[in-house]
Amino acid sequence: MKTKYFILGVAAALLAACGSDDTADIVIYDNSVVNNNSSGGDGPGDQTVNLSGVYTENLVLDANTNYVITGPVLMASGTTLSIPAGLTIKAQPVGVNAYIAIQQGAQINAVGTSSQPIVFTSNAGTPGSGDWGGLVLCGRAPINSTPDGSDNTATSEVGSLSYGGNSPTDNSGTLSYVRIEYAGGAIDGNAELNGLSLYAVGSGTTIDHVQIYEASDDGVEFFGGTVNLNHIAVVNCEDDSIDWTEGYIGTITDVYIQHGTSHDKAFECDGYNTDFSNEGGYYSAPNVNNVMVMGANDASEAIRLRAGTQGIFTNLVLNDFDEGFDLDGDTGTNPTGQGVLDGLLQIIDITFNNVTTKVTNDTGYTFTEADLISGDGNGTGTDIGSWGSGWTVGIR
Repeated sequence: MKTKYFILGVAAALLAACGSDDTADIVIYDNSVVNNNSSGGDGPGDQTVNLSGVYTENLVLDANTNYVITGPVLMASGTTLSIPAGLTIKAQPVGVNAYIAIQQGAQINAVGTSSQPIVFTSNAGTPGSGDWGGLVLCGRAPINSTPDGSDNTATSEVGSLSYGGNSPTDNSGTLSYVRIEYAGGAIDGNAELNGLSLYAVGSGTTIDHVQIYEASDDGVEFFGGTVNLNHIAVVNCEDDSIDWTEGYIGTITDVYIQHGTSHDKAFECDGYNTDFSNEGGYYSAPNVNNVMVMGANDASEAIRLRAGTQGIFTNLVLNDFDEGFDLDGDTGTNPTGQGVLDGLLQIIDITFNNVTTKVTNDTGYTFTEADLISGDGNGTGTDIGSWGSGWTVGIR
């Protein structure tokens, strides 16, 4: 997991200086630029609008306009970014210097359909992973890197955006039938963006039918929060496909993960951010249901569970891995194994196909494979061919 810097007791400023993390300077006003293209452009209309800066009023995008993200796009508290079905939004290939962030108190309303998904992609002639920074949502749900029950906040790895609080049902808006392509990227090992970064996002937020495609870092990363996701496809991410830390507690249902040549884990799961302490005194403990993971048939592990993470995984299929589950921890502040013994970390109904080693126990606790896994051979995964039809790309 990565480093963040905490601001206790008060909300972070709307904008922190970006010089320390090498991201582009942000000017606090709507600096959209309109270019009238007599040639008709490359999108639905003749007009191109460049997006960057902090938006202090609602931003409603037009289906007949071409949009290009040229820098950080930050929606201020009290505003909503509305995107119509079928719209493709492109980003200049400038890495983490171009991204969209929904700040605390703001919302996104991006509702596509299976036949008209909303697509965020690269503006490069030959797009590649890490061309831009992806989509960031910052909420006021709890994180365990601050004291439990407090309104203290933390700041994001890129852009120093405030997140966290004591509102489990916080609402950052809706993402439905959305595809995020060629995103992610890093300034360094401690400051990275993902396809979809979810910072303390609350359960009032709706996220369903979302694909992350060809990201250079993680597909979806949770930094605490309580948000529930369903129908998530992550294809060819170069780091972890699903990653959680900081006490994420929510439900993820119907997940399809497909590894390409360059990849890390299908799931990397931390109970808390080990770069700091577990101030909240609890661990990540989501429920994960209906998972299909297509490995690359190389010497890799599918799921890493560490730093005391808990969670109930139900109905999984793992295909083509050297190792299924790698559990790391100790008998001190990282009691991953204790979660197994207490029934707080379980694998229920799973099928291993071409998996050499099902479980590796490096937790410091003694338990059997049967203590962790029940229903071996009973997993059926999820039917990506059914719910992913028409709006996803790159599925094999």
